[in-house]
Amino acid sequence: MNFRPLSCAAFTLLLSATAFAHDYHAGDVYVDHPYARATVAGQTSGAVYLTLENKGKQSDTLISAQSPAARSVEIHTMSMSADHVMRMREVSGIELKPQEKVVMLPGNGYHIMLTGLKTPLKTGDKFPLTLTFRQAGKIETSIWVEDGKKKDAGASHDEHQHH
Repeated sequence: MNFRPLSCAAFTLLLSATAFAHDYHAGDVYVDHPYARATVAGQTSGAVYLTLENKGKQSDTLISAQSPAARSVEIHTMSMSADHVMRMREVSGIELKPQEKVVMLPGNGYHIMLTGLKTPLKTGDKFPLTLTFRQAGKIETSIWVEDGKKKDAGASHDEHQHH
């Protein structure tokens, strides 16, 4: 019996599953489904959204992010002010308490801001993003660019609330 075609098929399946993996981790910190929305012509900034989860017993903090796709990368938060104006500001980090999950979604809460994009973000493209945590260290991720017009799939009402 010839096992070569079977082993090639299994290897191909393993590679394709790895290529589309959307979760990463270092230590007790996990990053799930990191993505960016596609940009329009002339747009020089964009945002990355993802889920951070601390499965450990000690707090950790996301302290920085870097990507060759942009001139600068910052951690931002957005919130609606009392006068109904959306405000965005840079923050020095995101604390993750033990067993805490932070879900980043467009329109409210945290996101990773990309300023000075080197090329437009096109649906289907991907680019690297390195997240640095105080305890867990660096997590290398691949950010998939998704259609900016579609609603964020799978986000329940509870996930829209920031911890």
